[in-house]
Amino acid sequence: MQPSAIRDALADAARAVVLPDGIAKLTCTGYVPDAITAPHFFPAEYTVDFDRAMRRSLDELEFTCRVLVSRADDRAAQRILDGLLAGAGPASLKAAIEAARGAPGEYALGGLAHDLHVMRIQGYRWYEHQGTQYVGAELVIKVIGEGST
Repeated sequence: MQPSAIRDALADAARAVVLPDGIAKLTCTGYVPDAITAPHFFPAEYTVDFDRAMRRSLDELEFTCRVLVSRADDRAAQRILDGLLAGAGPASLKAAIEAARGAPGEYALGGLAHDLHVMRIQGYRWYEHQGTQYVGAELVIKVIGEGST
């Protein structure tokens, strides 16, 4: 698996969220951006466990992705963030990303991986990015796939 392609595919999947009327569309990038256009989703750090099965047949990548929301109004920002972090619904990042798993028997992320799973939410707090404060959280996503590609 190629991490750059997986990162881009995760951002593409996250773009499917639908935020309530009056809220800016979720901006998504497959890289850590220099500047944020809030609300913003991006894969940040990742770890790789090689050789989870013999002969390079399976690697496991764990992505720590961030979603950052403008803090213009603390309460409103946290409500938007809570919608993005919900387990279901039109604004749910979990639902949007896991929809990219494909149908049973299909590869995930358009053929880039065997499967993926949004494992947990963590780090719900204030984040500073390039000197600006945002309310945000991290989503930890496990992606498994062919190690020899």
